[in-house]
Amino acid sequence: MSEQRAPKELLVGLETSDDAAVYLVAPDVAIVETLDFFPPIVDDAYASGAIGAANAMSDVYAMGGEVLFGLNIAAWPEDLSLEQLQRLFQGATDKFAEAGGVIAGGHTVIDREPKFGVAVTGRVRPDAILLKSRLRAGDALWLTKPIGTGVLTTAHKNGALAPEDLASVIASMVELNRGAARAAVAAGLHAATDITGFGLAGHAHEMAERSAVGVRIHANAVPLLPGARTHAERGISFGGLERNQAYFADGRRVGFDGVDEAARTLALDPQTSGGLLVAVPAAHADEWERARAANGVTATRIGEVVGGSGVTVVP
Repeated sequence: MSEQRAPKELLVGLETSDDAAVYLVAPDVAIVETLDFFPPIVDDAYASGAIGAANAMSDVYAMGGEVLFGLNIAAWPEDLSLEQLQRLFQGATDKFAEAGGVIAGGHTVIDREPKFGVAVTGRVRPDAILLKSRLRAGDALWLTKPIGTGVLTTAHKNGALAPEDLASVIASMVELNRGAARAAVAAGLHAATDITGFGLAGHAHEMAERSAVGVRIHANAVPLLPGARTHAERGISFGGLERNQAYFADGRRVGFDGVDEAARTLALDPQTSGGLLVAVPAAHADEWERARAANGVTATRIGEVVGGSGVTVVP
């Protein structure tokens, strides 16, 4: 089999393994394309649709783009009502409308387990693409949403999550990263990713590795969803977290220095529809502050880019 040769118009593809593919269609316009789907993680069908849509759109925002339209992808058991499927689709439709986009179609198959996601098409200026590989030593790292969704949704599945904490985690997951992306582009930033299944430390590692630098994360500065620390301290465990822990167990790519077990758990907690992790050079700090305020973005400085390699999580 001959090796695939990518056209020059494919600005971001398999070779760089970034958050989404980017394809140049005009000198000042590129298409951003991404796809994500997974089983629902909360019981409410409408919320599940909104979460799935926000999560899928997040990859477009992580590249600095704007959403145009999406195509639903759903697997649905025969013994679940079609009314619930319609509610799920409505959650996604409403979330795309909030993003200024539209659901333009999709495809559904019968399966034993429900699954939902969206193939998302967006656009981005070629000179404003945010990439994982552009970290530079001295950059400050900012996180635009609190973490803890994996721990909290697992606690919910176990029947151990307070209703108010469930409401908080759903509100976080359905929040779009649109404002954060706009702020990053307006501030002239060039490096970002969204925090999803690999966890905060795992996605920071991806950026560090692709940029040939090191990253230091201050655990005490990382914002947490209500209840996340409490459930992490109880020793919660589940498949996605265990896989992340096993992958980074050797300590070479992600190391922990002086932090407790709960902080380690939360650093590797798989997120659904998490925030953006953006790198802010000192020369762009004022622009970032202005752009954040203009776009209503709440963000927290959680670390910095340093020399060397790998990620170190410190108190």
